[in-house]
Amino acid sequence: MIATLAEIQKFLNDFHQKVEIFDIIILNDREKNAKTQAALGLSPNAQREVIKEIQVQDYSEGPITNILNAWGDLWVFGKDVNGQEVYIKIAYGLPNRQAICVSFHLAEFPMNYPYKKKGGQQ
Repeated sequence: MIATLAEIQKFLNDFHQKVEIFDIIILNDREKNAKTQAALGLSPNAQREVIKEIQVQDYSEGPITNILNAWGDLWVFGKDVNGQEVYIKIAYGLPNRQAICVSFHLAEFPMNYPYKKKGGQQ
């Protein structure tokens, strides 16, 4: 199911505010994430900046029910980073704790952006 623009914007507003207050944990210990971090030459701070720039137009899918832990629903976004499409899966995280970036890796398949205008313009 595709979220509405209002639902995505609310999630992003809440998520970005939480990152400003509590920061974000990026799971770079996952192999795909670590390989992408090295391939794109990104520091964790550079990854944080990419995540902070996520906008509604970058939405790909979600919310996805998270059955593995209590981080809340998972949301998928895509960003162009150094000319490469990066798949970013984030969650709000536990109350009064850091937000979570589960995935930050090169997209393995073409991503769908239901709210991005054709031609890459936003």
